[in-house]
Amino acid sequence: MHEKTLAELSKALQNKTLSSVELTQHYLKRIEQLDDQLNSYITVTAESALEQAAAADARIAAGNATALTGIPLAHKDLFCTQGQRTSCGSKMLDNFVSPYESTVTQRFLDAGAVSLGKTNLDEFAMGSSTESSFYGPTRNPWDTDRVPGGSSGGSAAAVAGRLCAAATGTDTGGSIRQPAGFTALTGLKPTYGRVSRWGMVAYASSLDQGGPMARTAEDCALMLQVMAGFDAKDSTSVDQPVPDYSAGLNDSLKGLRIGLPKEYFAAGLDAATADAISAAVKQFQALGAEVKEISLPNAELAIPAYYVIAPAEASSNLSRFDGVRFGYRCDNPADLTDLYKRSRAEGFGAEVKRRIMVGTYALSAGYYDAYYLKAQKIRRLIKNDFMAAYEQVDVILCPTSPTPAFKIGEKIDDPVSLYLTDIYTITANLAGVPGVALPAGFANGLPLGMQLLGPYFSEARLLNIAHQYQQVTDWHQRAPAGY
Repeated sequence: MHEKTLAELSKALQNKTLSSVELTQHYLKRIEQLDDQLNSYITVTAESALEQAAAADARIAAGNATALTGIPLAHKDLFCTQGQRTSCGSKMLDNFVSPYESTVTQRFLDAGAVSLGKTNLDEFAMGSSTESSFYGPTRNPWDTDRVPGGSSGGSAAAVAGRLCAAATGTDTGGSIRQPAGFTALTGLKPTYGRVSRWGMVAYASSLDQGGPMARTAEDCALMLQVMAGFDAKDSTSVDQPVPDYSAGLNDSLKGLRIGLPKEYFAAGLDAATADAISAAVKQFQALGAEVKEISLPNAELAIPAYYVIAPAEASSNLSRFDGVRFGYRCDNPADLTDLYKRSRAEGFGAEVKRRIMVGTYALSAGYYDAYYLKAQKIRRLIKNDFMAAYEQVDVILCPTSPTPAFKIGEKIDDPVSLYLTDIYTITANLAGVPGVALPAGFANGLPLGMQLLGPYFSEARLLNIAHQYQQVTDWHQRAPAGY
Protein backbone atom coordinates (compact mmCIF):
# COMPACT_ATOMS: atom_id res chain seq x y z
CA MET A 1 0.00 0.00 0.00
CA HIS A 2 2.77 2.44 0.89
CA GLU A 3 4.26 2.03 -2.59
CA LYS A 4 1.26 3.77 -4.14
CA THR A 5 1.14 7.53 -4.70
CA LEU A 6 -1.51 9.67 -3.04
CA ALA A 7 -3.47 9.80 -6.30
CA GLU A 8 -3.40 5.99 -6.60
CA LEU A 9 -4.48 5.56 -2.98
CA SER A 10 -7.32 8.02 -3.53
CA LYS A 11 -8.64 5.94 -6.43
CA ALA A 12 -8.32 2.72 -4.43
CA LEU A 13 -10.29 4.24 -1.55
CA GLN A 14 -13.00 5.57 -3.86
CA ASN A 15 -13.24 2.15 -5.55
CA LYS A 16 -13.38 0.51 -2.10
CA THR A 17 -10.52 -1.90 -2.92
CA LEU A 18 -9.08 -0.89 0.46
CA SER A 19 -10.37 1.00 3.48
CA SER A 20 -8.98 4.04 5.20
CA VAL A 21 -8.75 2.09 8.46
CA GLU A 22 -6.62 -0.59 6.77
CA LEU A 23 -4.44 2.05 5.16
CA THR A 24 -4.03 4.03 8.38
CA GLN A 25 -3.16 0.89 10.36
CA HIS A 26 -0.57 0.04 7.70
CA TYR A 27 1.14 3.41 7.98
CA LEU A 28 1.01 3.41 11.79
CA LYS A 29 2.70 -0.01 11.78
CA ARG A 30 5.42 1.28 9.44
CA ILE A 31 5.99 4.30 11.69
CA GLU A 32 6.35 2.01 14.70
CA GLN A 33 8.79 -0.26 12.85
CA LEU A 34 10.88 2.27 10.93
CA ASP A 35 10.76 5.74 12.44
CA ASP A 36 13.38 4.97 15.07
CA GLN A 37 15.84 5.02 12.15
CA LEU A 38 14.62 8.38 10.82
CA ASN A 39 13.17 10.38 13.75
CA SER A 40 10.74 11.99 11.31
CA TYR A 41 7.82 12.27 13.75
CA ILE A 42 7.66 14.21 17.01
CA THR A 43 4.12 13.11 17.89
CA VAL A 44 2.16 10.16 16.47
CA THR A 45 -1.61 10.48 17.02
CA ALA A 46 -2.60 6.86 16.45
CA GLU A 47 -5.90 6.90 18.37
CA SER A 48 -7.35 9.98 16.69
CA ALA A 49 -5.99 8.83 13.30
CA LEU A 50 -7.96 5.59 13.51
CA GLU A 51 -11.09 7.51 14.56
CA GLN A 52 -10.67 9.83 11.57
CA ALA A 53 -10.10 6.81 9.30
CA ALA A 54 -13.34 5.16 10.47
CA ALA A 55 -15.21 8.42 9.83
CA ALA A 56 -13.61 8.64 6.38
CA ASP A 57 -14.76 5.14 5.49
CA ALA A 58 -18.29 6.07 6.52
CA ARG A 59 -18.08 9.21 4.39
CA ILE A 60 -16.88 7.21 1.37
CA ALA A 61 -19.69 4.71 1.87
CA ALA A 62 -22.18 7.59 1.97
CA GLY A 63 -20.88 8.86 -1.37
CA ASN A 64 -19.81 12.35 -0.27
CA ALA A 65 -16.03 11.91 -0.22
CA THR A 66 -13.37 14.24 -1.60
CA ALA A 67 -10.12 13.18 -3.33
CA LEU A 68 -8.31 13.25 0.03
CA THR A 69 -10.96 11.53 2.16
CA GLY A 70 -9.27 8.68 4.03
CA ILE A 71 -5.73 9.59 2.96
CA PRO A 72 -3.18 9.36 5.86
CA LEU A 73 -1.09 12.55 5.98
CA ALA A 74 1.39 14.13 8.37
CA HIS A 75 1.72 17.79 9.36
CA LYS A 76 4.85 19.76 10.12
CA ASP A 77 4.81 20.50 13.84
CA LEU A 78 4.51 24.21 13.14
CA PHE A 79 0.77 23.98 12.39
CA CYS A 80 -1.45 24.26 15.45
CA THR A 81 -3.69 21.22 15.95
CA GLN A 82 -6.44 21.48 18.55
CA GLY A 83 -5.99 19.29 21.60
CA GLN A 84 -2.59 18.06 20.42
CA ARG A 85 0.94 19.13 21.17
CA THR A 86 2.38 21.75 18.81
CA SER A 87 6.06 21.96 19.73
CA CYS A 88 7.75 23.76 16.80
CA GLY A 89 10.68 21.42 17.52
CA SER A 90 11.51 23.50 20.61
CA LYS A 91 11.87 22.94 24.34
CA MET A 92 10.02 26.25 24.64
CA LEU A 93 6.79 24.61 23.41
CA ASP A 94 7.42 21.01 24.48
CA ASN A 95 4.36 21.13 26.77
CA PHE A 96 2.13 23.34 24.58
CA VAL A 97 -1.21 21.83 23.58
CA SER A 98 -2.94 24.04 21.05
CA PRO A 99 -6.45 25.25 21.95
CA TYR A 100 -7.36 25.80 18.29
CA GLU A 101 -6.85 24.33 14.80
CA SER A 102 -4.84 26.06 12.08
CA THR A 103 -6.68 26.90 8.87
CA VAL A 104 -4.53 24.51 6.83
CA THR A 105 -5.02 21.50 9.10
CA GLN A 106 -8.74 22.32 9.47
CA ARG A 107 -9.13 22.25 5.69
CA PHE A 108 -7.61 18.79 5.57
CA LEU A 109 -9.96 17.65 8.36
CA ASP A 110 -12.91 19.10 6.43
CA ALA A 111 -11.75 17.16 3.34
CA GLY A 112 -11.77 13.93 5.36
CA ALA A 113 -8.01 13.38 5.41
CA VAL A 114 -6.43 11.42 8.26
CA SER A 115 -3.67 12.99 10.38
CA LEU A 116 -1.05 10.47 11.49
CA GLY A 117 0.83 13.00 13.59
CA LYS A 118 3.26 15.91 13.66
CA THR A 119 6.67 15.83 11.99
CA ASN A 120 10.09 16.98 13.15
CA LEU A 121 11.62 20.28 12.08
CA ASP A 122 14.44 22.68 12.80
CA GLU A 123 13.48 24.59 15.94
CA PHE A 124 10.90 27.22 14.98
CA ALA A 125 11.74 26.37 11.34
CA MET A 126 15.17 28.01 11.69
CA GLY A 127 17.60 25.82 9.80
CA SER A 128 18.42 23.96 6.60
CA SER A 129 19.06 20.46 7.93
CA THR A 130 16.56 19.54 10.71
CA GLU A 131 19.49 19.26 13.11
CA SER A 132 18.45 22.09 15.46
CA SER A 133 15.33 20.30 16.74
CA PHE A 134 14.98 19.82 20.50
CA TYR A 135 13.97 16.23 19.66
CA GLY A 136 17.19 15.40 17.81
CA PRO A 137 18.07 15.38 14.11
CA THR A 138 15.96 13.72 11.46
CA ARG A 139 17.81 11.35 9.11
CA ASN A 140 17.57 11.04 5.35
CA PRO A 141 16.04 7.71 4.24
CA TRP A 142 18.44 7.62 1.25
CA ASP A 143 21.43 7.65 3.64
CA THR A 144 20.74 7.82 7.36
CA ASP A 145 24.14 9.41 7.98
CA ARG A 146 22.93 12.46 6.05
CA VAL A 147 20.44 15.24 6.66
CA PRO A 148 17.04 15.31 4.93
CA GLY A 149 17.28 19.09 4.54
CA GLY A 150 15.32 21.61 6.50
CA SER A 151 13.43 23.01 8.07
CA SER A 152 10.66 20.65 6.83
CA GLY A 153 13.03 17.68 7.07
CA GLY A 154 10.66 15.59 9.18
CA SER A 155 7.91 15.86 6.59
CA ALA A 156 10.41 15.08 3.80
CA ALA A 157 11.79 12.02 5.57
CA ALA A 158 8.30 10.75 6.45
CA VAL A 159 7.11 10.96 2.83
CA ALA A 160 10.36 9.64 1.32
CA GLY A 161 10.42 6.82 3.89
CA ARG A 162 6.82 5.93 3.00
CA LEU A 163 5.62 6.67 6.53
CA CYS A 164 2.71 8.76 5.20
CA ALA A 165 1.14 9.38 1.80
CA ALA A 166 2.07 13.10 1.77
CA ALA A 167 2.77 15.88 4.24
CA THR A 168 2.56 19.60 4.83
CA GLY A 169 5.63 21.80 5.10
CA THR A 170 6.47 25.47 5.37
CA ASP A 171 8.91 27.45 3.27
CA THR A 172 10.54 30.65 4.57
CA GLY A 173 13.77 30.48 2.57
CA GLY A 174 13.51 27.12 0.82
CA SER A 175 12.33 24.87 3.63
CA ILE A 176 9.97 22.86 1.40
CA ARG A 177 12.02 22.86 -1.79
CA GLN A 178 15.47 22.11 -0.38
CA PRO A 179 14.41 19.00 1.62
CA ALA A 180 12.34 17.87 -1.37
CA GLY A 181 15.53 18.06 -3.44
CA PHE A 182 17.50 16.12 -0.83
CA THR A 183 14.93 13.29 -0.62
CA ALA A 184 13.66 12.88 -4.23
CA LEU A 185 10.24 14.42 -3.55
CA THR A 186 8.08 17.04 -5.22
CA GLY A 187 7.56 20.08 -3.00
CA LEU A 188 5.69 23.29 -3.74
CA LYS A 189 6.11 26.75 -2.22
CA PRO A 190 2.98 28.66 -3.28
CA THR A 191 2.76 32.38 -3.99
CA TYR A 192 2.91 34.36 -0.76
CA GLY A 193 -0.70 34.72 0.43
CA ARG A 194 -2.05 31.74 -1.53
CA VAL A 195 -2.18 29.50 1.59
CA SER A 196 -3.38 30.80 4.95
CA ARG A 197 -0.78 31.32 7.67
CA TRP A 198 -3.39 31.44 10.45
CA GLY A 199 -2.39 28.91 13.10
CA MET A 200 1.02 28.38 11.48
CA VAL A 201 3.48 29.52 14.16
CA ALA A 202 5.38 32.46 12.69
CA TYR A 203 9.10 32.60 12.02
CA ALA A 204 9.35 35.47 9.50
CA SER A 205 5.85 36.68 8.72
CA SER A 206 6.57 38.31 5.35
CA LEU A 207 8.33 35.20 4.04
CA ASP A 208 6.59 32.14 5.56
CA GLN A 209 4.32 30.10 3.32
CA GLY A 210 2.81 26.65 3.81
CA GLY A 211 2.78 24.10 1.01
CA PRO A 212 2.55 20.41 0.09
CA MET A 213 5.28 17.76 -0.01
CA ALA A 214 4.55 14.55 -1.89
CA ARG A 215 6.06 12.08 -4.32
CA THR A 216 4.61 13.54 -7.52
CA ALA A 217 3.33 16.80 -8.99
CA GLU A 218 -0.08 15.15 -9.34
CA ASP A 219 -0.13 14.48 -5.59
CA CYS A 220 0.93 18.07 -4.83
CA ALA A 221 -1.92 19.33 -7.01
CA LEU A 222 -4.43 17.36 -4.92
CA MET A 223 -2.88 18.67 -1.70
CA LEU A 224 -2.77 22.29 -2.83
CA GLN A 225 -6.41 22.10 -3.91
CA VAL A 226 -7.28 21.69 -0.23
CA MET A 227 -4.69 24.08 1.21
CA ALA A 228 -5.18 27.10 -1.08
CA GLY A 229 -7.80 29.79 -0.68
CA PHE A 230 -8.67 33.04 1.02
CA ASP A 231 -8.85 33.16 4.81
CA ALA A 232 -10.40 36.19 6.50
CA LYS A 233 -8.46 35.34 9.68
CA ASP A 234 -5.13 35.94 7.90
CA SER A 235 -4.51 39.56 6.91
CA THR A 236 -1.88 38.46 4.36
CA SER A 237 -4.20 35.97 2.65
CA VAL A 238 -5.00 36.89 -0.96
CA ASP A 239 -8.64 36.89 -2.02
CA GLN A 240 -8.26 35.30 -5.44
CA PRO A 241 -10.15 32.35 -6.98
CA VAL A 242 -8.53 28.93 -6.59
CA PRO A 243 -8.18 27.11 -9.93
CA ASP A 244 -8.47 23.35 -10.44
CA TYR A 245 -4.82 22.42 -10.04
CA SER A 246 -5.30 18.95 -11.53
CA ALA A 247 -7.20 20.06 -14.64
CA GLY A 248 -4.18 21.21 -16.65
CA LEU A 249 -1.61 18.62 -15.62
CA ASN A 250 -1.61 17.02 -19.06
CA ASP A 251 -1.37 20.26 -21.07
CA SER A 252 1.36 20.35 -23.71
CA LEU A 253 4.64 22.16 -23.04
CA LYS A 254 5.01 23.18 -26.66
CA GLY A 255 6.14 26.80 -26.85
CA LEU A 256 6.93 26.99 -23.12
CA ARG A 257 9.76 29.48 -22.52
CA ILE A 258 12.22 28.36 -19.83
CA GLY A 259 14.89 30.71 -18.48
CA LEU A 260 18.20 29.57 -17.03
CA PRO A 261 19.64 32.28 -14.73
CA LYS A 262 23.37 32.45 -15.37
CA GLU A 263 24.02 33.48 -11.77
CA TYR A 264 22.71 30.09 -10.56
CA PHE A 265 25.08 28.05 -12.73
CA ALA A 266 28.34 29.70 -11.69
CA ALA A 267 31.06 28.62 -9.24
CA GLY A 268 29.85 26.62 -6.24
CA LEU A 269 27.37 24.39 -8.04
CA ASP A 270 28.13 20.67 -7.71
CA ALA A 271 29.09 19.16 -11.09
CA ALA A 272 26.65 16.24 -10.77
CA THR A 273 23.77 18.62 -10.07
CA ALA A 274 24.74 20.77 -13.06
CA ASP A 275 24.83 17.69 -15.28
CA ALA A 276 21.42 16.52 -14.02
CA ILE A 277 19.85 19.88 -14.78
CA SER A 278 21.50 19.95 -18.21
CA ALA A 279 19.90 16.58 -18.94
CA ALA A 280 16.55 17.90 -17.68
CA VAL A 281 16.84 20.89 -20.02
CA LYS A 282 17.22 18.52 -22.97
CA GLN A 283 14.17 16.60 -21.78
CA PHE A 284 12.12 19.80 -21.62
CA GLN A 285 13.30 20.73 -25.12
CA ALA A 286 12.17 17.32 -26.35
CA LEU A 287 8.75 18.10 -24.84
CA GLY A 288 8.57 21.28 -26.93
CA ALA A 289 9.96 23.91 -24.58
CA GLU A 290 12.31 26.70 -25.61
CA VAL A 291 15.28 27.44 -23.36
CA LYS A 292 17.28 30.66 -23.05
CA GLU A 293 19.80 32.16 -20.66
CA ILE A 294 18.56 35.00 -18.47
CA SER A 295 20.01 37.10 -15.67
CA LEU A 296 18.92 37.76 -12.09
CA PRO A 297 21.64 40.32 -11.37
CA ASN A 298 20.85 40.88 -7.70
CA ALA A 299 20.64 37.20 -6.76
CA GLU A 300 24.03 37.33 -5.04
CA LEU A 301 22.56 39.78 -2.53
CA ALA A 302 19.77 37.41 -1.48
CA ILE A 303 21.62 35.65 1.35
CA PRO A 304 22.72 38.82 3.22
CA ALA A 305 19.31 40.47 2.69
CA TYR A 306 17.43 37.38 3.88
CA TYR A 307 19.60 36.95 6.97
CA VAL A 308 18.76 40.48 8.05
CA ILE A 309 15.03 40.44 7.24
CA ALA A 310 14.16 36.96 8.53
CA PRO A 311 15.96 37.26 11.91
CA ALA A 312 14.53 40.75 12.38
CA GLU A 313 10.99 39.42 11.98
CA ALA A 314 11.86 36.39 14.12
CA SER A 315 13.10 38.57 16.98
CA SER A 316 9.72 40.30 16.99
CA ASN A 317 7.61 37.15 16.55
CA LEU A 318 9.44 35.16 19.22
CA SER A 319 9.14 37.89 21.85
CA ARG A 320 5.80 36.32 22.82
CA PHE A 321 7.63 33.29 24.28
CA ASP A 322 8.44 34.83 27.63
CA GLY A 323 7.57 32.13 30.17
CA VAL A 324 4.43 33.94 31.30
CA ARG A 325 1.39 32.90 29.26
CA PHE A 326 2.31 29.56 27.69
CA GLY A 327 5.27 27.34 26.95
CA TYR A 328 8.39 26.67 29.00
CA ARG A 329 8.87 28.47 32.31
CA CYS A 330 12.07 28.29 34.34
CA ASP A 331 12.01 26.90 37.90
CA ASN A 332 11.88 29.22 40.90
CA PRO A 333 12.49 32.60 39.25
CA ALA A 334 13.80 35.27 41.64
CA ASP A 335 11.74 38.02 40.01
CA LEU A 336 10.06 38.93 36.71
CA THR A 337 13.34 39.82 35.00
CA ASP A 338 14.86 36.49 36.05
CA LEU A 339 11.73 34.71 34.75
CA TYR A 340 12.13 36.33 31.32
CA LYS A 341 15.86 35.80 31.07
CA ARG A 342 16.06 32.21 32.24
CA SER A 343 12.90 30.99 30.50
CA ARG A 344 14.20 32.25 27.15
CA ALA A 345 17.80 31.17 27.79
CA GLU A 346 16.74 27.65 28.79
CA GLY A 347 13.81 27.30 26.37
CA PHE A 348 15.46 28.32 23.09
CA GLY A 349 18.23 26.43 21.31
CA ALA A 350 21.47 27.89 19.99
CA GLU A 351 20.31 28.59 16.41
CA VAL A 352 17.13 30.35 17.53
CA LYS A 353 19.10 32.48 20.00
CA ARG A 354 21.58 33.38 17.26
CA ARG A 355 18.84 34.58 14.93
CA ILE A 356 16.99 36.48 17.65
CA MET A 357 20.19 38.33 18.54
CA VAL A 358 21.01 39.13 14.91
CA GLY A 359 17.47 40.37 14.33
CA THR A 360 17.32 42.44 17.47
CA TYR A 361 20.63 44.08 16.55
CA ALA A 362 19.41 44.86 13.02
CA LEU A 363 16.28 46.54 14.40
CA SER A 364 18.00 48.46 17.18
CA ALA A 365 18.34 52.24 17.24
CA GLY A 366 21.12 53.41 14.96
CA TYR A 367 21.19 50.21 12.89
CA TYR A 368 17.65 49.99 11.49
CA ASP A 369 18.45 52.16 8.44
CA ALA A 370 21.88 50.63 7.91
CA TYR A 371 20.69 47.02 7.92
CA TYR A 372 16.95 46.34 7.90
CA LEU A 373 15.91 49.20 5.62
CA LYS A 374 18.75 48.48 3.19
CA ALA A 375 17.84 44.77 3.14
CA GLN A 376 14.24 45.68 2.24
CA LYS A 377 15.50 47.82 -0.63
CA ILE A 378 17.54 44.88 -1.91
CA ARG A 379 14.42 42.74 -1.62
CA ARG A 380 12.63 45.12 -3.99
CA LEU A 381 15.52 44.89 -6.46
CA ILE A 382 15.31 41.08 -6.38
CA LYS A 383 11.57 41.22 -7.00
CA ASN A 384 12.14 43.59 -9.93
CA ASP A 385 14.67 41.13 -11.39
CA PHE A 386 12.02 38.40 -11.38
CA MET A 387 9.38 40.65 -12.92
CA ALA A 388 11.80 41.61 -15.72
CA ALA A 389 12.70 37.94 -16.27
CA TYR A 390 9.06 36.93 -16.62
CA GLU A 391 8.68 39.37 -19.49
CA GLN A 392 11.15 37.18 -21.40
CA VAL A 393 10.29 33.67 -20.16
CA ASP A 394 7.36 31.78 -18.64
CA VAL A 395 9.30 29.97 -15.89
CA ILE A 396 12.80 29.86 -14.46
CA LEU A 397 14.69 26.57 -14.04
CA CYS A 398 17.53 26.28 -11.51
CA PRO A 399 19.01 23.99 -8.83
CA THR A 400 17.45 23.66 -5.37
CA SER A 401 20.79 23.29 -3.59
CA PRO A 402 24.48 23.56 -4.53
CA THR A 403 25.14 19.94 -3.49
CA PRO A 404 23.31 16.70 -2.60
CA ALA A 405 22.45 16.07 1.06
CA PHE A 406 25.43 16.59 3.38
CA LYS A 407 26.34 14.51 6.41
CA ILE A 408 24.78 15.09 9.82
CA GLY A 409 27.11 17.29 11.85
CA GLU A 410 29.10 18.42 8.82
CA LYS A 411 27.94 22.05 8.96
CA ILE A 412 26.56 22.30 12.48
CA ASP A 413 29.53 24.37 13.76
CA ASP A 414 29.65 26.61 10.68
CA PRO A 415 26.34 28.49 10.47
CA VAL A 416 27.42 30.59 7.48
CA SER A 417 28.18 27.44 5.48
CA LEU A 418 24.74 26.13 6.44
CA TYR A 419 23.06 29.38 5.41
CA LEU A 420 24.71 29.18 1.98
CA THR A 421 22.88 25.92 1.21
CA ASP A 422 19.78 28.10 0.68
CA ILE A 423 21.44 30.27 -1.95
CA TYR A 424 19.15 29.11 -4.81
CA THR A 425 15.86 29.05 -2.90
CA ILE A 426 15.82 32.28 -0.86
CA THR A 427 15.16 34.60 -3.83
CA ALA A 428 11.67 33.13 -4.41
CA ASN A 429 10.66 33.95 -0.82
CA LEU A 430 12.04 37.47 -1.01
CA ALA A 431 10.12 38.06 -4.24
CA GLY A 432 7.02 36.13 -3.06
CA VAL A 433 6.86 34.02 -6.25
CA PRO A 434 5.88 30.32 -6.32
CA GLY A 435 8.32 27.48 -6.88
CA VAL A 436 8.15 23.71 -7.27
CA ALA A 437 11.07 21.39 -6.55
CA LEU A 438 11.30 17.97 -8.14
CA PRO A 439 13.88 15.18 -8.49
CA ALA A 440 16.25 15.49 -11.46
CA GLY A 441 18.59 12.53 -10.95
CA PHE A 442 20.94 10.78 -8.57
CA ALA A 443 24.66 10.86 -7.81
CA ASN A 444 26.29 8.14 -5.69
CA GLY A 445 22.83 7.03 -4.55
CA LEU A 446 21.81 10.52 -3.40
CA PRO A 447 18.93 12.48 -4.95
CA LEU A 448 19.60 15.62 -6.98
CA GLY A 449 16.90 18.30 -7.16
CA MET A 450 15.88 21.15 -9.41
CA GLN A 451 13.20 23.82 -9.10
CA LEU A 452 10.89 25.74 -11.38
CA LEU A 453 9.97 29.30 -10.38
CA GLY A 454 7.00 31.07 -11.94
CA PRO A 455 5.11 34.38 -11.83
CA TYR A 456 2.59 35.07 -9.07
CA PHE A 457 -0.25 32.52 -8.86
CA SER A 458 1.23 30.27 -11.58
CA GLU A 459 1.09 27.16 -9.38
CA ALA A 460 -1.14 25.29 -11.86
CA ARG A 461 1.34 25.89 -14.68
CA LEU A 462 4.32 24.88 -12.53
CA LEU A 463 2.58 21.63 -11.53
CA ASN A 464 1.72 20.99 -15.19
CA ILE A 465 5.38 21.39 -16.22
CA ALA A 466 6.60 19.18 -13.36
CA HIS A 467 3.97 16.54 -14.16
CA GLN A 468 4.92 16.44 -17.84
CA TYR A 469 8.57 15.98 -16.88
CA GLN A 470 7.61 13.15 -14.52
CA GLN A 471 5.73 11.40 -17.32
CA VAL A 472 9.00 10.89 -19.22
CA THR A 473 11.38 10.29 -16.27
CA ASP A 474 11.37 7.89 -13.35
CA TRP A 475 13.41 9.71 -10.70
CA HIS A 476 10.27 10.31 -8.62
CA GLN A 477 9.37 6.62 -8.70
CA ARG A 478 12.53 5.43 -6.98
CA ALA A 479 12.42 4.50 -3.31
CA PRO A 480 15.22 4.37 -0.73
CA ALA A 481 16.43 0.85 0.10
CA GLY A 482 14.59 -0.65 3.06
CA TYR A 483 11.59 1.65 2.77
